[in-house]
Amino acid sequence: MTIELENKDLTPQERESIEFLLNSQNPQIHDDLEQIWYLMNKVWDEMGCDNKNIDWDKLGKYYSHPVWLLNGLFIENHDISIQVRENIADYIAKKDFQTIVDYGGGFGTLAKAIAKKSPDKQIFIYEPFPSEYGKRCVANYPNIDFISKLESEFDCIIATDVLEHLEDPLESFEEMLGYLKINGEAIIGNCFYPCIKCHLPQNFHYRYSFDSFAKFMGLKNLGILKNTYATIFLKTKNQKLNPTIKTMGGGDKQNNISHYLFT
Repeated sequence: MTIELENKDLTPQERESIEFLLNSQNPQIHDDLEQIWYLMNKVWDEMGCDNKNIDWDKLGKYYSHPVWLLNGLFIENHDISIQVRENIADYIAKKDFQTIVDYGGGFGTLAKAIAKKSPDKQIFIYEPFPSEYGKRCVANYPNIDFISKLESEFDCIIATDVLEHLEDPLESFEEMLGYLKINGEAIIGNCFYPCIKCHLPQNFHYRYSFDSFAKFMGLKNLGILKNTYATIFLKTKNQKLNPTIKTMGGGDKQNNISHYLFT
């Protein structure tokens, strides 16, 4: 995996950290996606993280590690990852949405794609603890803002590669939907699979049941957005999960990690 670091607006310390990680690659791995997964797992192991016996302090440090900065740079250099985001941006550009929030939108790769195609729309990146690098990435986009909490309603909420990291995906999703307008759309891309160690095994069963739970939350499944892995859900009503149904989903703990994911 080779990533050009020139003109990335990296501080000397950020660049040094990225170069160290790039020099730590496994020479036996030739697929770039598998290489970034290898580095993320390597850092996970070095920090003593365990996805079955979770230590939230360790996970907090893990999600603050420069490997996530590298992951953001990787996404912007990975053709498939960029194309998926461009396809989401194309879809949003054709819709009547005026306010869009990218939940856990990282360094703004998707937000920037939307902003370029829809300069008249307002895009918010929900990151309770946005990185300084992330702020620099979107500084030249007047229609992108970072927000640290959800307070108003939005026409569209996007969450890609977020819920599989959370201790209670249903709780976080339900909270998210509370800020989506009736007839608004949620574009959700989940990966409840053991691709990397920070995908929590306790959530893998949601690969079979997530869409059903979404229906119980007042959503209508409009299908997979073409040439992406994201499902489009239309909010038809305000509806919370019945506690009995939610218990079936397996998750009655509070979400202690979500704020760490957004650093």
